[in-house]
Formats: sequence, structure tokens, C-alpha cells
Amino acid sequence: MGVSLRVSRRLLWVGEAYYPLHNIARVHTLTIHPRRKDAVLLFVKRLLIIGVVVTLLGLLAGLIDSSSGFGSSESGGSPGLTALVVIVALASLVYCLVEMLKVLGAPSHYVLAVETSGPSTAVVTSPDQAQLRRLAQQIADAIENPKAEFEVRVDTITISPKHYYFGDNVNMYGGTGNVGMAG
Repeated sequence: MGVSLRVSRRLLWVGEAYYPLHNIARVHTLTIHPRRKDAVLLFVKRLLIIGVVVTLLGLLAGLIDSSSGFGSSESGGSPGLTALVVIVALASLVYCLVEMLKVLGAPSHYVLAVETSGPSTAVVTSPDQAQLRRLAQQIADAIENPKAEFEVRVDTITISPKHYYFGDNVNMYGGTGNVGMAG
């Protein structure tokens, strides 16, 4: 799968989306990595929640079974409830496991990110990191040179932003003595 990336008449086109060159705030290349640690921690958290819910429902089923007013083992109510709890717990466990394995198996990607002065960001990828760096330079040159035009074919990716790290997040409070980010 690919998409056309072109600069024409002071517009950057990424597929069918366009970005006015004067609205581009930053163009950069980076490698995005899956949030593997977060996925494992989320799986463990979900596993604990499923365990607690199953335990509570098991205790509830035991209370229903032992109380004479709500049913007994002869009525078949408790085994049906227990079976339902087990089926739902197993389905939840499989879902959580699949979600974790999707993130654990996801590859890292070299990407070219084009950020605008608003909330929009375009992201394209290529297995060739040098090609992405050349594209970033071409876009930067097009911002400075109104007559610049070019077109290339690049790959696109469909990813969930919650599954990947998109570089550093810096929160600064206060306005004095800020020197950047310490490495």
C-alpha cells in the first residue's frame, strides 16, 4: 500500500489530504516503537480485574446455591451461572491476550511526521530511512521556495496511536530557566 506525497502550488498533498505549506510547524523523521511494556502492564491489570470479578461471582454463585430461598443445586440455577461466569471470563481473557499480542508483535516503523500549527499530523513511512530524511529536506525547501514542486510515492501505515510512542513528551511549567530536555 502506498500514497502519493507531493508539493504543488504551496500545498503539501498526502494522498487526498492537503496541508498549506505556511501552516506546517515541523517536519521530522523518527522511529516509532510499540508500547510493549504498557501492553504487558495493561494485560496484567486486566487479568487481575478478571480474577477479582470471577472470584466475586463465584462467591455469589456459592451463596445462591447454599441459600434455600434463591435456589438449590437441584434447580440447576447455580451451575448455569457458574458456566456463564467461566465462559465470559475465558472470552475476556482471550480478548485481553490478543490485544497484548498485537502490540508485542507490532514492528517499529521509520516515519516522516508533518505537524501543522493546529492538531493535525500526517505520518508516512518507508523502509528506507534516508528517503524519509530527503523528503523532510524537500518539504523544508518547499516551505522556503514557493516555486518548488515534487511528487513521490511513499508507504502509509495504519496504527493505533495508543500502541506506539511518538517521541518525547515534554511538559514545562513556569517560564524561567528552561533549557530544553536533559538526555
